[in-house]
Amino acid sequence: MRIGKDLVAAAATPLVLGILSEGESYGYAILQRVSALSDGQLEWSDGMLYPLLHRLERQGQIEAAWGSSPTGRPRKHYRLSSAGTAALADHHRQWTVVSDALSRIWDDRSSFAPAGA
Repeated sequence: MRIGKDLVAAAATPLVLGILSEGESYGYAILQRVSALSDGQLEWSDGMLYPLLHRLERQGQIEAAWGSSPTGRPRKHYRLSSAGTAALADHHRQWTVVSDALSRIWDDRSSFAPAGA
């Protein structure tokens, strides 16, 4: 299934903040976690993730620090800041409203029937 670009973009920030609420992580691991959480339905690229991480860092929602990987190569690690925790809570409230509204409309199976049927 193809998930629309607008929906992916809308979900990107709360997904990354949610992943970082689980603990510190780095780019490749975040990409892998997104894939795992979506059962492989969301496959993000570096080109989508890193601009988002940089924006969240500029906004103070995440903090970054250079560390090393098990192979000794430098790797940038990201963690949620207190502002990011507050932003995640706000996203959660917003998505709950949207999810509840969609559930209500989708629970009414007649809403999928063609008009006049």
